Amino acid sequence: MGLFRRGAKPETDGTDVEPSTLAPQSSADADDGARAVDGDDALEPDAVTPGRPRGPWDVDDVDDEVGRVDLGALRLPGVPGMELRMEIDKASNVVSAATVLLDGSSLQIQAFAAPRTEGIWDEIRAEIAESVTQQGGSADDLPGPFGRELLARLPVRTPEGRTGHRPARFLGTDGPRWFVRGVLTGKAAVEPEAARALEQVFSRIVVVRGTEARPPRDLLPLSLPGGAAVPTSAPEQPTFDPLTRGPEITEIR
Repeated sequence: MGLFRRGAKPETDGTDVEPSTLAPQSSADADDGARAVDGDDALEPDAVTPGRPRGPWDVDDVDDEVGRVDLGALRLPGVPGMELRMEIDKASNVVSAATVLLDGSSLQIQAFAAPRTEGIWDEIRAEIAESVTQQGGSADDLPGPFGRELLARLPVRTPEGRTGHRPARFLGTDGPRWFVRGVLTGKAAVEPEAARALEQVFSRIVVVRGTEARPPRDLLPLSLPGGAAVPTSAPEQPTFDPLTRGPEITEIR
């Protein structure tokens, strides 16, 4: 599903996260590290922004006391028991996505630059649906808690070598000069109750766009929690395999 930029597909956090269709990532095997962080803060009620019932929010629109992890372009609310994985493009050594895992479900999150005058989710949603269909899956454009979303059945290869399908919900929110895309997989893709906690996480994301000029759909830079350095490694030739995993840094809340 490399629809928008040349290079490798973004990697997944494992069996549950469908790769992004917006930015490249390498196909190297995952190298996981883990460390405990504080994270017992319960999510507070949503901030109120005129004309918007819920987030993700722009940093200039938020004035609340929700505890969030600083990931550079994204500030992510913490949920007790969640696991946070940062996905790294091994070819460029850039942090390309954040994935939250909770109770058998996953939410992969990326932020992108967008035009000043119009949103891009309608266009991107159509392109994702077309890509999924071309690969042998299906996608339904449906109303959801964040507006229009895609409920997709993504083609996958089973351990027995057969073709199967994995459900995934593609969420999108247009903000001022930015766009946030989320992918719900696992139980949260098909069970409303299982999706509730991760939907709450998505709705309380804060985006720090920055003032620098960026072309539309350019990936906004992420960083590791706590200012940790990205592990260095030799660049590898990108591939287009959408089912391989990428390097990951893991935190447990």
